[in-house]
Amino acid sequence: MIICLLISIMSKLKFILLGLFLLILFSGCETIKQKTDAIVEKENQKLSEFIGKTLSNLKIELGNPDEDFKNERGNLVLVYNSKKYGIPCERRFEINSNSIVIGFLSNGCF
Repeated sequence: MIICLLISIMSKLKFILLGLFLLILFSGCETIKQKTDAIVEKENQKLSEFIGKTLSNLKIELGNPDEDFKNERGNLVLVYNSKKYGIPCERRFEINSNSIVIGFLSNGCF
């Protein structure tokens, strides 16, 4: 009888511990997601300041791009590449025919 009771308690304890472990694991993932989202939001706010500015202003702030080309709409695209902690970061800025920044894309940057 006592052995059955101990086995029952051990089963419940294992279930509770497993539940706590999963709860901690998932809450940790949510925390990482929240931090990542905050970093991406900060990056987008920083880069959105260039929207409406001239190509000259962009180059004064960021220097010469690593690459440039014309996209399918005929707009100039400037590409800036960097690495942080070995992770590649690419920022692209689209410039219209009036030399005004009209868009950007950031990938892997934090």
